[in-house]
Amino acid sequence: MTDQIHVPVMLERCIELLAPALERDGAVFVDGTLGMGGHSAALLERFPGLRLIGIDRDTDAIAIARERLAPFGDRVTLVHAVSDRLEEILDGLGVESVDGILYDLGVSSLQLDRAERGFSYSQDAPLDMRMDASSDRTAAAILATYSEGELRRIFYEYGDEKLAPRFASRIVQRREERPLTTSAELVELIAAATPAAAQRAGHPAKRVFQALRIEVNQELAVLERTIPAALDSLAVGGRIVVLSYQSLEDRIVKRALQARSSSTAPAGLPVELPQHRPEFSLLVRGAELATEEEKARNPRSAPVRLRAAERIRRAA
Repeated sequence: MTDQIHVPVMLERCIELLAPALERDGAVFVDGTLGMGGHSAALLERFPGLRLIGIDRDTDAIAIARERLAPFGDRVTLVHAVSDRLEEILDGLGVESVDGILYDLGVSSLQLDRAERGFSYSQDAPLDMRMDASSDRTAAAILATYSEGELRRIFYEYGDEKLAPRFASRIVQRREERPLTTSAELVELIAAATPAAAQRAGHPAKRVFQALRIEVNQELAVLERTIPAALDSLAVGGRIVVLSYQSLEDRIVKRALQARSSSTAPAGLPVELPQHRPEFSLLVRGAELATEEEKARNPRSAPVRLRAAERIRRAA
């Protein structure tokens, strides 16, 4: 059943990039956004000596992945946690460093396909959008409590929504009468506030739903902490692959990888000292896109941006 609702994005390319770091017996691989375990299952099958540490904040995903990965027995350790807790998780498991890391960012197939989770603007459901159901912040709570200025900010920053002021104003007006509690109510409000010309450019609620999801789950703040911690955890020769689906995520990943793959030597220094040499080497030029064949096979790969790097030395 899980294979029917989840096709891992750029699976073969991820395996190709990670393979040199995972081929040795006893290699440790971290899937920091485990989801339903599609990428991890393929890697465990491809590399018989591989040990997996799978992390996800979504308990539904963990449950599905546990069943899917059961055939791999004690090679699998699953942890319910947010990805930025990697250092704490590895310490708790007695793992000093890892050989490979994968992050498949954004909302998962499971979250999108289950209407009751409230992630999709195309299906009516409670305005929830929590990746971790044990957390307190929901989309409905944000819409009910954030000031007009705060709503305008998140729609601008996280959704690049040009009509942010109009939408924020209408939401505040509406909640004085009654709170917004379902996705259909929010979609209706946004559609009514969107000029006809703007509606022809795509679904008017898409960017607002993206912005709310990012704010509910603090996705960008988490990612800002996650990538540096992941890079720190890699052994020399270890590799990281990150799949991003929107520009804000990709920018954070790009900056982190570029910073660690660039010399820290002061400008004008005639000789680069060993301590200034880059710790990482980029494995792809810029951000790699899905092939046309991949997009046809898996439409959710259309916006993906893949970046990857290998650790070439430890900081002094």
